[in-house]
Amino acid sequence: MLRLFIIAFLIYLAYVVLKRSFGSKPKDIQAPRRPDGVVDELVQDPVCHTYIPRSTAYTLKLGGKEYFFCAKECAQKFQEKVKEAKREG
Repeated sequence: MLRLFIIAFLIYLAYVVLKRSFGSKPKDIQAPRRPDGVVDELVQDPVCHTYIPRSTAYTLKLGGKEYFFCAKECAQKFQEKVKEAKREG
């Protein structure tokens, strides 16, 4: 009976050693990547202040600067505010 216990223990020990040496090792956590390998950056919508992935954001270029929006409506509101500010100033 003792021999059977020792053999079972040695088989289990061999299993653990083999699993650790050939098993998958934990990988470092990485940021989500787009299919082209670029890390997707979060940008903030200047109207509603939500953060959205740059690759899915609506964009608007004004005065040489690019702005990012979560929705078309936010882009339109921002554009209207800029037009009003130009009229006043």
